Amino acid sequence: MEEFMYHYKYPHPSVTTDCVIFGFDGTKLNVLLIERGIEPFKGRWALPGGFLRMDETALMGAKRELMEETGLKDAYIHQFHTFTEPNRDPRERVITIAYYALVRKSEVKGGDDAAKAVWFPLDSIPSLAFDHDMILREATTELRKQIHFEPIGFELLPEKFTMTQLQHLYEAVLGVKFDRRNFSNKMLKLGLLTELEERVTLVNKKVAFLYKFNRTSYDEMKEKGFRLEF
Repeated sequence: MEEFMYHYKYPHPSVTTDCVIFGFDGTKLNVLLIERGIEPFKGRWALPGGFLRMDETALMGAKRELMEETGLKDAYIHQFHTFTEPNRDPRERVITIAYYALVRKSEVKGGDDAAKAVWFPLDSIPSLAFDHDMILREATTELRKQIHFEPIGFELLPEKFTMTQLQHLYEAVLGVKFDRRNFSNKMLKLGLLTELEERVTLVNKKVAFLYKFNRTSYDEMKEKGFRLEF
């Protein structure tokens, strides 16, 4: 080791975290993007992220970035890949540890960069800076795998929701359409939902049941292991 802490005689890369922040607008899956204000790629859209501080773990850095952009401290966050292509950043050798986060859009307050942070539908994403297009594709693929093992609606839907809202969420994530009755029957048989006494009147004047997730049942099933097949 050289004279100063963190200064070694061997070349070493910088490390960043990048976070794909997913939200659901009731119909489509959305991603929060930041307009870059400096070079490289000034004016281009990018995923929220930044360089790790010397006293941070990767998870701490990702949570800090998430807090700065959304105001959320306890959002669901999941590490899914590390990107190490030598030329992915034109400034220097940079490795990024990538996460995705699931948030309720209604709870996002925005941080210091709120004026430059915009939600984009997943099917209308502009060309992104660095290799963030690849990172977003990897995050979406991982989310579609994970939805079979964890009910992500816990994080993306309001506390109380209709079966139609839940179905629209799964359709948005998986990019498929489900039969309404089959989807409802499958979800109810899992035992993950609690039907509430409250009802809501829809636009077509029909009355719909409201549900919420049963966290106790979910934790028990997760401990035993389960897979949700459609």
